[in-house]
Parts: sequence; C-alpha cells; structure tokens
Amino acid sequence: MRRDDREVKDNTDIESIISRSDVCRIAFADNNIPYIVTMNFGYIGGANPSLYFHCAPEGRKIELISKNNFVCFEMDTDHILFKGERGCDWGMKYSSVVGYGKIYVVHGQEERKRGLDSIMSHYADQNDFTYDEKIMSKTSVLRLDIEEMKGKKK
Repeated sequence: MRRDDREVKDNTDIESIISRSDVCRIAFADNNIPYIVTMNFGYIGGANPSLYFHCAPEGRKIELISKNNFVCFEMDTDHILFKGERGCDWGMKYSSVVGYGKIYVVHGQEERKRGLDSIMSHYADQNDFTYDEKIMSKTSVLRLDIEEMKGKKK
C-alpha cells in the first residue's frame, strides 16, 4: 500500500470492516482477462480465515475455478462523499479490505452447511438455520482460503 497512514493493520479492525461490508467482489482470471463478480458472503476468522459464497452448480464462476482457483477479493463500507469547491476537491471516505487466496467448491455436507450458516449469519441477527434439501442439491458453496488481506481507511 502506497499510503501507510491509510493502512489498517490490526486484524480486529480488518474483521470489523468485513463485518460492516454488504458484498464482496471476487476477481477471477479468464485467459488473462479479468472477470469480477459481486457476491453475498460469510466470513470465518481465526488462524486460517475463509470467505464463503454460494452460487449455481454450473456456470462461468465454476468453470473459471476449475481452470485457475487463485483469486483476488475486495469489499468496502463506510462511504461518505465530501464535496469541494472544484471538481478535484471532491472525494470519498471509505474503509476497505483487499486480499487474495485460493477458492474451492465445497463438497462435504457439514462444511457446506457451515458455509451457508456463515453467509446467513453475516446478514441475519441469528445463527440457527435450516435449509431445504431440494434447494441445497442445486446450490454450490464456495470457500476462499485467504492467504493475505489488507485493510484501508480513507
């Protein structure tokens, strides 16, 4: 990061930004062409932090994961626009997290449920969920194992 004064270094502060973010953007590489998607997500921290997502069991994301599962992710929150006298005097305050890691399709039922629970818990004020087995059979759960992430506050 070019501006050290904007870097968020404390992991608790980074996890706070994650908890306040509404969506996560994942950048895939498709034959050296970037492909980015915005997704709902869940986060499980600790020594080996992971992000969880859900999607259809087939499609472009699944195809790209099978070719190259190394991805970058970004999320942001706390947006405040400030206006100035001239065009270049305007700006935006925000907090963000950017990182990278490897993303996998989760196959075990127990981890699939844990991933879906993390997504639901991110948006709902509860943590005890049940899922329709018919819908579960048509849903892929993805786990992004975070190798590095950095926070920024402007």
